Amino acid sequence: MTNFTTADDDETDGRPRWPPLAEGLAPAPTARPAGEVYPAAHGKGVDMALAEVLAGVLGQDRIRPDSHFFEDLGADSMVMTRFCARVRKRPDLPPVSMKDIYRNSTIESLARALMDSQPEQAVPPEQAVPPEQAVPPEQALAAEPAATREFVLCGLWQFLIFLGYCYFTALVVSQFYERISTTSGPLGIYLSSVVIGGAGFLGICVLPILVKWTLVGRWKPRRIRAWSLTYVRFWAVKTLVRANPLVLFAGSPLYTLYLRALGAKVGRDAIILSRNAPICADLLRIGEGAVIRKDSYFTCYRANTGTIETGTVTIGRNAVVGEASVLDIGTSLGDHAQLGHSSSLHSGMAVPSGEYWHGSPAQRTEASMQIVPPAGCGTRKKVVYTAMQLLRTILVYLPLTTGAIGLLFTPVQQAATVGISGQADLASLTFYRDALITAFVLLFGALFFGLPLMAIVGRILNFTIKPGRVYPLYGFHYGVQRAIARWTNIKFLTRLFGDSSFIVHYLRWIGYDLSTVQQTGSNFGTEVRQDSPFLSSVGSGTMIADGLSIINVDYSATSFRMSRASIGPNSFLGNRIAYPPQSRTGDNCLLATKVKVPIDGKTWEDAGILGSPAIQIPRSVLRDSRFDHLKDGDELRRGLRAKNRHNLATMALCLLTRWIYLFGVVVLTTGATSQFDKLGPSSVAAAEVSLLLFSILYFALIERAVTVVHPLQPLYCSIYDRRFWRRERFWKVPSEAFLRIFDGTPFKNLIWRLLGVRLGRRVFDDGCYLTERTLVTIGDDTMLNPGSILQCHSQEDGTFKSDRTTIGAGCTIGVGAFIHYGVTMADGATLACDSFAMKGEEIPPHTPWGGNPAQRLQAHPDPQQETRDLQPDRHTSTTSTTRGYRG
Repeated sequence: MTNFTTADDDETDGRPRWPPLAEGLAPAPTARPAGEVYPAAHGKGVDMALAEVLAGVLGQDRIRPDSHFFEDLGADSMVMTRFCARVRKRPDLPPVSMKDIYRNSTIESLARALMDSQPEQAVPPEQAVPPEQAVPPEQALAAEPAATREFVLCGLWQFLIFLGYCYFTALVVSQFYERISTTSGPLGIYLSSVVIGGAGFLGICVLPILVKWTLVGRWKPRRIRAWSLTYVRFWAVKTLVRANPLVLFAGSPLYTLYLRALGAKVGRDAIILSRNAPICADLLRIGEGAVIRKDSYFTCYRANTGTIETGTVTIGRNAVVGEASVLDIGTSLGDHAQLGHSSSLHSGMAVPSGEYWHGSPAQRTEASMQIVPPAGCGTRKKVVYTAMQLLRTILVYLPLTTGAIGLLFTPVQQAATVGISGQADLASLTFYRDALITAFVLLFGALFFGLPLMAIVGRILNFTIKPGRVYPLYGFHYGVQRAIARWTNIKFLTRLFGDSSFIVHYLRWIGYDLSTVQQTGSNFGTEVRQDSPFLSSVGSGTMIADGLSIINVDYSATSFRMSRASIGPNSFLGNRIAYPPQSRTGDNCLLATKVKVPIDGKTWEDAGILGSPAIQIPRSVLRDSRFDHLKDGDELRRGLRAKNRHNLATMALCLLTRWIYLFGVVVLTTGATSQFDKLGPSSVAAAEVSLLLFSILYFALIERAVTVVHPLQPLYCSIYDRRFWRRERFWKVPSEAFLRIFDGTPFKNLIWRLLGVRLGRRVFDDGCYLTERTLVTIGDDTMLNPGSILQCHSQEDGTFKSDRTTIGAGCTIGVGAFIHYGVTMADGATLACDSFAMKGEEIPPHTPWGGNPAQRLQAHPDPQQETRDLQPDRHTSTTSTTRGYRG
């Protein structure tokens, strides 16, 4: 065992030396102290100066101070975001955020609010600097950009490690293949599958643990320079930890044992439902009885300004972390504390014991999420549940999978060989015919049998669970609930049917209550998830974008309860929304992207809500009513018929491309493994590498083919416009499933460029998703964290909008952050974790932004910072890069 320190690391004399975290970040004040006179006030006054700026944005001569931004002037969020950006560039005016706009909807009220507001910490005038010149502490301590030589050398080491892992898995597969080939009879084949498959499964599960303790030892809070040799070790451990099959057992005691084996301190009765496994597990502390909901991030590291920073995450006894929440490094929840869904703790934040917090960044609330009483859940129940999981995997899933694949591939294997020589006859037409048939059976057989089986099995399982009843964890009913979630959340099917009229019929088929459907052709996007479709209802006339996660289950440390989650009629839900059963939204609501759905207080109706915590915004604006004439009558019927025809062709193309892809997989796999007698395990390893290369080139070619005739361009159109249907085809036909294996490697940059991204040098991408690749520009040395999204479009009701997004050099986009279309981040800017940069936002250079919606953050001084023995490593520099994109 070794500690994670070398001569290149940041430690001397056994003491950690790394720059302080960006602790205590809070929204910067939007005005100076009351009574301070702005330079603009010497002339026309703040209100008149603001009116002049808005008039320029709207292209009008003058604006009445009492005119409503949205109702009288017809502005929308994009226009007002540009207004805020222009105001921030004026040193004679107080800075304005979108929250200020929504809370004060006229120039008159906005100017009064800005002049009367008191900031939390006033900056003395003699110390104030213009926003565009401000450099946050974490930026000043950024590491120098890595040299291209280091970048290339890192990729070489990662490639060699990948080849080694491929050969290791090839040895496992080879042992299985040799044992099966010498076994006769169904019983003998089954027993061999169980023994060899179980041994291989155990080896793949244990390998990441052994590698972690061998290469790292115990993690410590520190900084690792990106693309360095130390980073290569970090990447190797991170990749194996994430790829471990035990991650699929999240929500079970087996997953908790896995985290403990990695070094995490996890208390008794803690339940962890998120598959985003913590990488630096030694820095994670989870108290007894804590509950961590699914889709939350607590990885104990982050990429920031040229480095990987590792730090502690502490979750106290009986604490609760809500769904889709983010815990940055250096954060903590006290005993019995709670963090709401769609919320985050920025670095340095701590929730005191017994308090409830929500929002991004979080703030105190009175709403509790812990509403399920406990139930009896002893050690015996956990042991039995874990044993049954392992037995199902080893005795059922592994033999069935290998047996089914073996039966399908047998005709191809026979067609691929000549006599007893074992040499593949790749020139045989019979070989390709059988491969094409095998691929057809794999794809369309799964659809033909899978759709009925999904509906039948799901309904049978649903009979055994009653909503509102409290059940103990790790019992029969808990297993049934998890089986329902697995059976009814097949990503390929929601992608196939989504963004079309057919998604409505599919969701009804699996159990949704959709009332009387008003078909639009885009009622749901391609990503819809739920804990139980039988307890999910959506009102008539409602449209939902991608990324909806309906929460039907509430948990305590020992129990769970299922509840109905209902979405009101005539509403619109934006992207990446976690929707709880306690929602306080009713009819005709607009729920903006990444909104934290309110669970207490009044019931929202005929309103729009934005942000985390939520604030009220207009339900609709004048600009979005431009296509209302297409929403009913003959225009709707004509548009819907044409859209359905186009969507059917898109679905057919999607299935055709998957069929051809599976055909290629069968050919490559069979061709390589037919040389097993001659090459041994090397043939299996060659098959793995060739499959990966084939996936990259094939889907890159498919994506280019989709866009070559109709390149992606900024759009503002109706959903019944052919240009929008082509965009739907772009989202559906290509695939990005293979990209995750390249996270944190230089190879992902090559793939992004292959897909059309205008990408700078040495960009660090650890799991970002780009929806429209050719509309994105990213500068040199930018850091993209896991779960971050750059989405160059939005759809609101029947209107589609898209635009380009530009990220400057040396920027950092935090874990789970979301950037909308039309956003510009200048060089050196940072966006904190779980933040939402609204459409059209302009983030100034070298400034920290964060929150939902995002605004500039101000660091509060830490009184203990001066006494800490934390120093920057020898690779850091006080200068920042301003290099931009290089094509």
